[in-house]
Amino acid sequence: MRIFYSPKQLAHRPVQFMMAGRLVEHLEVPDRCERLLAALRAASYIVETPREAGGADEVIGRIHSPGYLEFLRTAWDRWTALKNAGPEMLPNVHPYREAGEDFSPRPPPRAVSPIAHAGHYLGDLASAIAAGTWESALAAAHTALAAAQAVMLGEHAAYALCRPLGHHAAADRAAGFCYLNNAAIAAQSMRQHFARVAILDVDAHHGDGTQWIFYDRADVQFVSIHADPTNYYPYFSGYADEYGAGAGEGFNLNLPLTPGSGDAEFLDSLDDALEAIRVHRSEALVVSVGFDAHERDPLSVLKLTTDGYRRVGDTIAALKLPTVIVQEGGYNLDTLGKNLIAFLGGFNLATRL
Repeated sequence: MRIFYSPKQLAHRPVQFMMAGRLVEHLEVPDRCERLLAALRAASYIVETPREAGGADEVIGRIHSPGYLEFLRTAWDRWTALKNAGPEMLPNVHPYREAGEDFSPRPPPRAVSPIAHAGHYLGDLASAIAAGTWESALAAAHTALAAAQAVMLGEHAAYALCRPLGHHAAADRAAGFCYLNNAAIAAQSMRQHFARVAILDVDAHHGDGTQWIFYDRADVQFVSIHADPTNYYPYFSGYADEYGAGAGEGFNLNLPLTPGSGDAEFLDSLDDALEAIRVHRSEALVVSVGFDAHERDPLSVLKLTTDGYRRVGDTIAALKLPTVIVQEGGYNLDTLGKNLIAFLGGFNLATRL
């Protein structure tokens, strides 16, 4: 398995986010990468720095709208030009109109103020933009593309250590610590080589951005195991009756778990997820892996153990598909590396059997 990581991802250093009415210290910090890297190197994995992928702009542009990409690229410079601008770009207004039922991107706002654009393109108070945000988000996308390229060239599996994470980022909206949707970008790239690609999301939170991007497509299936969103972020998607639309009807599967669910319940749902991927006749797989379902994670309402993550990796590997693994959440710095090594160990062991 090849491992990719760009140190440019450390440039994003958010300070605060909103939780239940309070601005609290941000959890998606550079130290997450450093803990994961330390664990990889201690386990004798070789970590490669990705090269800028040819055609990257085109692939990213197939996932995200031009107006949104221009917003991300220029947001910080425009924000700092404001009189009395705060230390981070955060929205204080939101437009009433949202994406339609087909989840298509909205037209750019008529207002030109960066304050208006923050309200239009930032979906919550968890996705602040500061000096290094665009550089880090773009590096994360290139990291996912490098892993996808390795698999398309014949590697059975590759892991992309991506930060910021990406699965809450929609075609034209940042949310939930996410700016560019790394898993979606990897899947879109892999469509150059594979007729059907599946995305399996095993983060504690529903990957709403990924779902919306592919909701009306049959060539990229989205399957997600996550905590029940009735009382958990992202609240407004991730329900079992969301099946896809148009050409994508029947190719979207959500498997929400009751809070308190542990290894047994997660693995039971994983069996259902893998069966759906087999029915889809997927030729390749992208895994959005988050470790925030761990029993000690500060954002978790689920109870996975470290050994549970080993078993998840082992079970996914049984599909025997060319696989790109993309890092999503996980915020307990003491358990993050152990969970990653357990997951990769289970996956690698199964592929050798």
